[in-house]
Amino acid sequence: MSDLLWEDVQVWFDLDLNGTLPDVHVPETTVEDWRALVDLVRSEGWQLAYLVDGGARPLPAAVEDMLSLREEVGVQLNVWPAPGVLAIFRLYEAEQIDFDVDLRELQGQQQLDVLCRFLTTIGRRLRKSVLMTPEGLGNEPVLGYDVEADRVVLVTGG
Repeated sequence: MSDLLWEDVQVWFDLDLNGTLPDVHVPETTVEDWRALVDLVRSEGWQLAYLVDGGARPLPAAVEDMLSLREEVGVQLNVWPAPGVLAIFRLYEAEQIDFDVDLRELQGQQQLDVLCRFLTTIGRRLRKSVLMTPEGLGNEPVLGYDVEADRVVLVTGG
């Protein structure tokens, strides 16, 4: 069974209302959480690309090496949890894991289910909430992985 139904969240995936790249974040993280995230990506076998200032590089063995570059250059980790679905992790700070997903890739129940499985997998591994807010609209999440419920839930009345 799906965590969320497309008809209940479709408004938050409307490209005209919400832009194309909603902000997803895991608050109150540590370097250890980043390490767990990278280990998760590797263990799940998800396709990935590590980029420094837009150029592809081999993924460093130590997360600290990735985080140490963030003040000097743009560092991102592109992850494809399923074909055609990209999550762009931006290494801004150790204290919060930030990433974007592309709403153009997430239209319909099947793709929503992919997103829910992805957020749940991250949330379970980190034992933390994973929250999605519309692009550029601050810190008011519309949906996210709820640790207590152990699933993705609608956070706003929408």
